Amino acid sequence: MRKSIKRYELVAAALRSNIVSGRLETGLVLLEGPIANLMKTSRAPVQAALRILEEEKLIRRFDGRGYLVGRAGTSVALIRRDIGKLDLRIPNEINAALQNRGLWEVVYEEVESAVAACLIFGEFRIIESELGDYYGVSRTVVRDVLGRLHERGIIAKTSSSHWIVAPLTAESVRERFQVRRLLEPEALRLAGDRIDLEKIAQSLQRERVRDPAKQGAADWMQLERDLMEFCIFRAPNQHLLELIRHNQMPLAAASRALTKLGLPEDEIAVGEYLMLFELITARAIDAAAIYLSNHLTALAEKNLARLKIVAVIGEAPVGVPYLSLRESE
Repeated sequence: MRKSIKRYELVAAALRSNIVSGRLETGLVLLEGPIANLMKTSRAPVQAALRILEEEKLIRRFDGRGYLVGRAGTSVALIRRDIGKLDLRIPNEINAALQNRGLWEVVYEEVESAVAACLIFGEFRIIESELGDYYGVSRTVVRDVLGRLHERGIIAKTSSSHWIVAPLTAESVRERFQVRRLLEPEALRLAGDRIDLEKIAQSLQRERVRDPAKQGAADWMQLERDLMEFCIFRAPNQHLLELIRHNQMPLAAASRALTKLGLPEDEIAVGEYLMLFELITARAIDAAAIYLSNHLTALAEKNLARLKIVAVIGEAPVGVPYLSLRESE
């Protein structure tokens, strides 16, 4: 197996061979999380792999989460089974390449998620020995994970060589949304004819038939994922998309943490996304980019308002032993 082959290509090859052989049968629902767990990788390569298989018409989207095995236009009964129990066959060379850095990626993804979830509660210290013990990994893996987090600006190092998680403050929220306004509308313009108009139209139709009384956080969050996957992340500039992903991560994690604490969600966000999708399906991309910029300006103020409520909340529900609320040194 050549070292130049990307992880998403390996995941796609593994899934493709099992679809062609019939081990992944027509109508089976494929979900990112279970596939990532099976392949011992993060979700990003799985997402890219599924898009490749969709382009090859081996799988298709449907009115639900994930993908269906089978070509578009065919009527099949949905099959929901644990992919980890299907006795899939993965060629040895693919499996070896997948496992080469699989542990590192899984640990990184989990640590990144835990770190992001505590951003709204103050400054935390990361205890290296506790992190290694918690995941059962070596110091080398721990240092690789922390080094990557540092490179991406998610954690910092103090003068006493302690790793810390800097809090997400009102100022940093404003700055991150300013970055969103600079990058995301431009990515939408760059995506141009790469935008999956059919998928966006399907998203519009899905929300039009939904009971308005049942619309809420889950709906606008799904619409935002659709916007990213089918529009913005189709831009032909991977460096730009990487910047967008990493800038969004703390904001998305903070929003999830606030929602878990019972804070109210944005009740008008669904309508704003639907208006944006209307512009996109009409191919009015410049107008959509301007609308997106205005939407992000308003969204920044809403997030700041929610963040202020954290001041009256007690101890942060961190849940992992390697994160400790930091005392001043």
